[in-house]
This record gives sequence, structure tokens and C-alpha cells, in this order.
Amino acid sequence: MERGEYVRLAAAEERMWWFRGLHANLLAALAAAPAPRRLLDAGCGTGGLLARLAAALPETVLVGLELDAGAAALARGKGRFLLAVGSIDRPPFAAESFDAVLSADVLCHRGVDEARALAGLRRCLRPGGLLVLNLPAHRWLYSAHDAAVDNARRYGRAELRRLLAAAGFARIRARHWNSFLFPLMVLRRKLWRRAGGSEVELLPAPAERAFGAVLALERRLLRAGLSLPFGGSILVTAVKP
Repeated sequence: MERGEYVRLAAAEERMWWFRGLHANLLAALAAAPAPRRLLDAGCGTGGLLARLAAALPETVLVGLELDAGAAALARGKGRFLLAVGSIDRPPFAAESFDAVLSADVLCHRGVDEARALAGLRRCLRPGGLLVLNLPAHRWLYSAHDAAVDNARRYGRAELRRLLAAAGFARIRARHWNSFLFPLMVLRRKLWRRAGGSEVELLPAPAERAFGAVLALERRLLRAGLSLPFGGSILVTAVKP
């Protein structure tokens, strides 16, 4: 991404409603399996997710992988984790190094080779290890925001299941989230089109609280088994056989 986007990310990711919801969903996905001894955040950006993981998983060895050295520099000091600078296409770790791998909105980036990245992440996982991905949903929703944050593509659930199956993963589950606020997202992205720039910014405090409460309600319903055919993002879990 452009340097300015990393600065915006570092300023917003620990307080903005969307990132707080994303991080909570990723933690909920991890909670379905035993706590990992070693966990990789592949494409950790400026470290907001790693900081949240450090607080939630005090016994887990956390490692972040980030292509951009400047973003990795911003991440340092946010918590008790290790950082490596490198590409998700070629993770610089030994085989079977991790019990779990998370990757939030990275596979969609321009310049990432999906098949190579998934093969590399699978190699890093031990047998039985958990992969958790978050990715933007619906190709038709591509917008100026995607271009600004270096997204080259958005996905459908069936497409992601095929990609992960082809990479050798099993027990693949893909679910939409950010569904209740999805109509507002469509209006903003497709009808009220911005000239450019990302939407990574804090809203006024009442809106942050309201949107955060909507995602918290949605998260409870997802845990109860709710599945919707639409949403702004797709959360995918899979296991290395």
C-alpha cells in the first residue's frame, strides 16, 4: 500500500469500529480450536491485530510477517511479538512452524499470488493446524476504497472454498459478516461514489459506538449459527490435514 495508507491504518486500527469487529471475529474463530502455542499473522501491517492477540493469548508465541519494512517498523513496540519482513508468497519460516495462521485482507492484494501464498501458509502449518482468513466480499462491490488499499480483487464464498481445497486444505468454512450494515456499504461504495481514497478513518464517537454495537450483535448471532448470503467481508476457516 501507499505510505499514507499505513499511517492511516496505524492511527485507526485499534479504535475504528470495523477493525475492532474484524479482530473480535478472528479471535472467535481461533477460540473454536485449542489455544495455539505458535501463531503467525501473515501480512500483519502495522500490528493492531497482533496487539489484540497478545492481550487475548498471553501464552502464545506470536509472529508477524509483513512485506513493507515501514509498516513493520510501526508495528514494533505494540506488544510482545516477533516480526519478520518478507512476502506472504514465500513465508520465511520452516515447515510446520505454527499451530495457527491468520491473514486479514492480504490474499486480495495486488501482487500476491493466491496459489503460491496458500501453499506457503499450508507449509508453515503443522498437521491439524488452523488457517483463518478474512477477505473482501462480492466482486461487483469493487470501489475506489479497494484501489486505495491495494485490493486487486474481492471474493465469493464458493470461490474461496475452491481455492483452499485446491491448496490442500480441509474442513473449509466460509461465512459473510458485516451483513447488517451491508446496505449502507453498498450505498456509499456504489451510489455515493467518492473520487478516491480509502475509508480507513474514525467516525464521530456516537457512530463508532453504534456501528460497533451492530457488529457485536451480529457476532452473537453468528456464534448461534446464523448464516447470511451477503456481507462486506468473508471469514474463512480451514485445517491442514
